[in-house]
This record gives sequence, C-alpha cells and structure tokens, in this order.
Amino acid sequence: MSLGKSMDERSATDPVQSDQPRRAAGRPRASESAHGSLATLLNLIRTEAATTRQELENQSELGRAVVTDRLATLLRLGLIEEGELGPAIGGRAPRHVRFRPRIGMILAAVLDHSSLAVGVSDLSGRLLAEHHEAVELAAGPEPVVQRLATLFAWMLEEHGSEASIWGIGLAVPGAVEKCDDQRLFAPALNAFQNWDGFPFVEQLATLVGAPVWVRSGVQTMTMGELKSGSGLADMIFVKLGRSISAGVVSEGALHRGAQGAAGMIGHTFIEGRNLEAVAGSEALGREARQAAESGSSPYLAEMLARAGEVTVTDAGHGAQLGDPFCIDLLGRCGRAVGEVLAPLANLLNPSLIVLGGSVAQTGDILLAAVREAVYRQSHPIVTRDLRIVRSQMGGSAGLVGAAQVVAEALFDAKFLQGWITLGSPREHPEFKDFLARAALGTSARPAKPRPPGGALA
Repeated sequence: MSLGKSMDERSATDPVQSDQPRRAAGRPRASESAHGSLATLLNLIRTEAATTRQELENQSELGRAVVTDRLATLLRLGLIEEGELGPAIGGRAPRHVRFRPRIGMILAAVLDHSSLAVGVSDLSGRLLAEHHEAVELAAGPEPVVQRLATLFAWMLEEHGSEASIWGIGLAVPGAVEKCDDQRLFAPALNAFQNWDGFPFVEQLATLVGAPVWVRSGVQTMTMGELKSGSGLADMIFVKLGRSISAGVVSEGALHRGAQGAAGMIGHTFIEGRNLEAVAGSEALGREARQAAESGSSPYLAEMLARAGEVTVTDAGHGAQLGDPFCIDLLGRCGRAVGEVLAPLANLLNPSLIVLGGSVAQTGDILLAAVREAVYRQSHPIVTRDLRIVRSQMGGSAGLVGAAQVVAEALFDAKFLQGWITLGSPREHPEFKDFLARAALGTSARPAKPRPPGGALA
C-alpha cells in the first residue's frame, strides 16, 4: 500500500515545512518510518493524547506533510474517523479525529475452578455484555474449549456487530508463564491436574481464528479495577478466595515478575502456616463447619441443620448478626491478611488497596481488621493517603481486565507496526504463523452456536 510522498520529498516543495522541528542528521528514527509513524499517530488518537493535526504534529514531532499523509492512510483503513470542529484560535477551526473502537471486537473469558465467565468488548476495552455460568473445569479441557467457542459465537450473534474478532483475553487460576522472547505464544495451563499437555490456547485460537493473550485471574482482576476509573497509578489488588494472591500496579503498569508469578502472597507464612491455610475460603469454611458441629456458633449450627453445609458467606452473615464466633473468625482472618499486606505497603507505597473475592465480601468486620493491621504496621507516610476498600466490580473485574490486556497488546507499538497497514491484527504475519503451527496439532471444530442456559449477568 502506497503511503504517499515522504516528508523529505514534500519539504522540497512545501514552504510550511520550514517552521517544523528538524531532526538531527543521522539514522532516521523508527517513528519516521511508514509503519512507525502510523502506529505513533494511531496511539495518540486512540488514547486521546492528541486529536487535531496541530496536536499530533507537536506530540509526535513529525512534519505536517507526514501527519497529513498518515492520517489519510488511517482514514482509508477505517481505523479513525473525522469528528467535530474544535474552537478556532486565531484562524481556521481545527477538525478533530477520533479512533473507531467498534471496527473490531475483543472477546474475554475468565476460568475459575467451578465457573466461567465470558464477555465481549470494543477495542477500547469497554465491556458491552457478559455472561456467567457454573462449570466443572476438573472434568477436562476439551468440553471447556468447545463451550467457550459456543458462548463466544452466541455473544457475538446477540451483542456484537459485523466487526471481526481482533483478539481474545483469557484469565485462568494460578500463575501464567511469561515469555519475553515471543509476543504470541501458548503457555501451559497447569492450574487443573488433568489439563497438562492439552493445547488449550492453540485450540481456542484455531476455533475462533484470533490471537489469544493469557494472564492469571488476579492480574486481569487488577487490570479491571485499574480500568474501572480509580484514576490511581499505584495500587494493590488482593483476591481473597480459595487461593490468595495479589496484583500490583506501579506507575500505571501491571508488574508480572520475571516468570509472570508476581503476587503469590498466599504462600507467605504467618502463625506457622501459609496465609491460604489461615485466611483462604476453604480454611474458613472448615472452621465454620467445626463451630457449627460443636455448637460454639449457634447461628452456624442453625445454618448447618437447615442447609446441610456452611460456607464462608454464612460466617459473614453470622458476623453481621452479632454471632461471637463469626466475628472472631473474620477478625482473625482480616488481621492475618493485613499483616501480610503491611510489608507490601511499606515496600510499594500504593495509593489504594482493593480487596476482592468471596472472602472480601463477607462484611465490614474483615475490612476493618485488614485496615487496622496495615495502618498499625506501616510507616505513617505510607498510610497517610492510603485507602483500603472492597471491590465493587464483582465478577466483572476479570472480564474487564482481560479485555484491557488484549487492547494494550494489540496496540503495543511493536506489535501494531506488524499489522497496521494490513487493517487487522488477524493479518499479522506472527499470528498467521502461530495459527498455522497451532492448526497442525488441533482438529477440533466449533460447536453450533446456541443460547446458553441462564440469563445474562
């Protein structure tokens, strides 16, 4: 595809070039190449850092002729569109340009031990629809990948558009291997015992025909909380459930660690046991049942007699109703979590700590105990403006974060340069190579789309 005359060719005949910033002699910058300058301008427009030609020239340090030519190309590719006129300042009113987030769609999925959630978003990462259902992932990977393909097809049929799928974000329990050498790769999903060796990511990419990015569940929930509008660049998200883990955002960027396993705080020892054995939902559930059976908690004993089981949610209800055992149980849980978080607060100095997961939703007693432990054991400067809150996003956080992971990956400068002139990341040579290799080892076919049971969340 022709991208028009170069900046140097136009500068010879266009006198307005004389007042533009001049690049020092030497090797051209990457941003001055056709692909590089297109990627630079698209990201400025997409993030709304610059939306007029003059702003784009100033922000990109590209010449007027180059900006004009690249904008024409982006318009031709359908990635941007012209917007309204801005206010005139000493001359002709500037015309704004804006990104077209509905030119493509992002699919998101969150797998947990007993449930899955799927969603569809536009290219800005804004969630358009979501669906949650129970599933037994321990039954094996083959029915799960087929179910995902079916749900994705149904969601696009119901809530999507004619736009193609540009990428899939997948969140799974446990740590996800990080590979710096490859932008698109298929990490092994070993969170479930009988999934070892199954090409889950390859099959999903083959069935849907789009690149897949995989992150741990807590990392996508962290990105979802960040996207939700807190406006804070330094935060810690803590998932309190069957497992306990944390996501760390520093200066607006998710910290994944050397192998992608950052935030495994559930393995921190406290009171002679790891944190999950003290404050995980299964550990709390066992203590609650023992209290019900022994009669030390009248409320839980009544719940056991009525339902045949007790859960951490029941303990939360009991605490709110004044049951002494439940109050003590959740207080001890909150203090243990706070004592593990206090060193992290001193180390990272976050503005916000968000507690999510089933245990975090048990009520104010646990939240107050976490706050007390963190504030008591952290430096006053660290806690001066620190807020510790419960998540208000619920199950949507992981889907929002998974979509956001894909949006950031698609428009990463290096990856973007590989597909921008082709119009879609599905045409990226790296993805085509990945898909060809994946197809060699997969023979699955997508299930016929049908509406799932249950209502949309």
